Amino acid sequence: MAPRKPANSGKDWTRGEVAQLKKELKSNTPTRVVGLHLKRTPGAVRQKANSLGLSTKPTKKSSYGTGGKRRGR
Repeated sequence: MAPRKPANSGKDWTRGEVAQLKKELKSNTPTRVVGLHLKRTPGAVRQKANSLGLSTKPTKKSSYGTGGKRRGR
């Protein structure tokens, strides 16, 4: 059985979705999580971000509350 496509598959992005995409990428949210929130595939999220000139690569800051500190050094 083929995997199901998200409900928004093939539909245009709304202004609200684009605004949420920008907000979540700015806050360093992983692409897969953004896709779940927007009901889009991670590939669609990356493609839209690229068309808007946004980066989906994580920044160096930690999103897990460690303050960017590294242990064991």
